[in-house]
Amino acid sequence: MSAPEAILGLPVHHIGVAVRSIPEAVPTFELITGARGSSVEEIPSQRVRVCFVGRIELLEPTDPESTVARFLERRGPGLHHLAYGCSDLRAELARLAGAGFRLIDSEPRVGAHGHRVAFLHPATTASVLVELVEVDG
Repeated sequence: MSAPEAILGLPVHHIGVAVRSIPEAVPTFELITGARGSSVEEIPSQRVRVCFVGRIELLEPTDPESTVARFLERRGPGLHHLAYGCSDLRAELARLAGAGFRLIDSEPRVGAHGHRVAFLHPATTASVLVELVEVDG
């Protein structure tokens, strides 16, 4: 199985969008989606604040040296990552590593809403950062 075919069966969990300001971005995505923005959650380990508007995760850096801040500096606001849901994150990491994907996280870490997450390197995912989110079956 080629690397791109390996993730086709996983459902999209959310789409991450890097923004400079969550309060400024939320009204736009509320109008587009018809959904209400969630409360803002800070994730100190990733040095970001996040807010979900439907399946859109808005990411605002809390540190100028964070990966999201560097992303904004290089590319400006916009699509940051695609996230796929899975029921067994460790098994998916092993499966995808075996299929040739480069892992950013070989071990799960805690993400938004306390979910265990891990990232795949864009060098092996058509230049798109991919996040795996462990969800209840």
